Amino acid sequence: MPGTPRKQRQPVDRHPMPELAKKMLLVKPKIAAPLDPDFAPTVLAKRAYLAATKGCKDTLHVALKRAGGCGRLSLPVFPEDSAEAEVSVYMAGVEIQNMIWARGGNTLFLSGPKKICEKLKVEYTIGGRYEYEATSMPMVGGTPDKAFTVKIVAKGALPKEADTKQEVGTDADGCRLAFDLGKSDIKVVAVQDNKVLYSQETEWDVISADPEYHYEAVMAALLKGKAALPGGRIDAIGGSVTGTVDTNNGATWCDLFPNVPRDVYVKKVVPIFRRIAKDIAGNVPLKIINDGDVTALAAVKKVNTTKVMGISMGSSEGGGYCDKDGNVLDWITELCYMRLDLNPNAPTDPWTKGHHRGISHMYLGQRGATKLAAKAGIDLPAELRMDHDNMNNIRHAGHAQCLKLIQAGMKDPKKAPQVRKLFETVGVYLGYGLAMYGWQYAIDHVMILGRVSKGDGGDLMLATARKVLEAEFPEYANIKFHTADDHFKAVGQCIAAAALPKLKSAKKATKKKAAKKPTKKAAKKTVKKTIKKKVTKKKATKKKATKKPTKKATKKPAKKAGKKPAKKGAKKTIKKK
Repeated sequence: MPGTPRKQRQPVDRHPMPELAKKMLLVKPKIAAPLDPDFAPTVLAKRAYLAATKGCKDTLHVALKRAGGCGRLSLPVFPEDSAEAEVSVYMAGVEIQNMIWARGGNTLFLSGPKKICEKLKVEYTIGGRYEYEATSMPMVGGTPDKAFTVKIVAKGALPKEADTKQEVGTDADGCRLAFDLGKSDIKVVAVQDNKVLYSQETEWDVISADPEYHYEAVMAALLKGKAALPGGRIDAIGGSVTGTVDTNNGATWCDLFPNVPRDVYVKKVVPIFRRIAKDIAGNVPLKIINDGDVTALAAVKKVNTTKVMGISMGSSEGGGYCDKDGNVLDWITELCYMRLDLNPNAPTDPWTKGHHRGISHMYLGQRGATKLAAKAGIDLPAELRMDHDNMNNIRHAGHAQCLKLIQAGMKDPKKAPQVRKLFETVGVYLGYGLAMYGWQYAIDHVMILGRVSKGDGGDLMLATARKVLEAEFPEYANIKFHTADDHFKAVGQCIAAAALPKLKSAKKATKKKAAKKPTKKAAKKTVKKTIKKKVTKKKATKKKATKKPTKKATKKPAKKAGKKPAKKGAKKTIKKK
């Protein structure tokens, strides 16, 4: 019965980890997680695997194609007929899984030893280990009617790696509305010429299966923001959401609407942002992107640098990234669904419905802390313990309450020593998580925000993460950590979201200005042409005047004839000649 205490049920693993893979891939970290002794970082598993396959001659080549580009990876593999080949299949499956949640894709291309490729093909189909990815990607990519496909091809037939940058603005000029849809609340801001005039958070229920409820909730929040703008004028609307959004602002795959039936989702939810924008402001520029990417864009502006990853440790784990040029790419960057822990007894989560264990948001969102609360000595009521139904569904309210008790425990001198171990454990997760993300992203800076990172516990978490990188990953030890202050959260992110759409009038004005005001080089050319034309015209006039006979010249023939003709006659003579 829902809401009653029970012993936590661990789902039966349909695809258990092979025994040989356990022996080879489960590696104890140098910096142990105090409250999670069986934590087995994926990044250490890959390191161990690469060391074990160093002498192998065969290589698996992978290409993951999506609408805007293609991701590539290569992995050495054991001989396909050896006992160790199943370890190669397992490790390759995890690597592909993590690449899928970094970049997205609709077609998986495999090239390499035939038997290994065939086993992986089965893994990524309905009924396979990665059924969740195979069934989710069509929605993520905005092609719900097109199945995720796996093709085995020759190496030369693999598509090349390619990326597309997203077109986003950075200047919140004019009058703009922006919203951020989280799993707990709706945040709306009104901005005029890069200044925040209004900011408000409103709680909402993402559990509702009715798309009209979501539409009305967001509209009501935006109308309050509109009232704060001069004359209710709206020049553009920007927004950030958890999940994926296509280039036409379609909510292709947002876990803000988990209970909306798939057919209703496609019809009502995918176009919901376009509908909201039109109903509140008409045909104004609109741009909606992933909330993690907005964090990364705001961080780029704040720290004035590039290669920035943004991680929000809130209700779940949000992630975003800006590359070496400060661009947001067409990657989906759903860090929360990457495999962080290979421990066979790692927790499952309500979203993948038992398909996976060790998914990142169970470590770097608030559930990463709340699952450790009892071990940290926090006194919890029955409904906030992890063995209760209330804590094992997609609702976040119970976890938010639990986190408040954890943070209060850090301020209690009697409880603080044990609670510190909780934040050290989450810091270990973060350090190994960043190293794992480093396989996909070139990271120089990371912006950390979200309620888990607040206070003394957050500071201890970051210090532990730095310790992990220094001890285990010297290649990542130079990553610089940044935290979100109140100004960044209240202003920086808001303006970044509001600035996303570029104003049409700004483009026209730029073109008009360019047409009216020529460059100095062009102006000099124009002056030279004008002077040259005038000089040529003057010379031509003089030449013409020299050729025209004067009256004196025309009278000479009359003198030779011995007659002095009258003027009238002289004129006739001239005409004859």
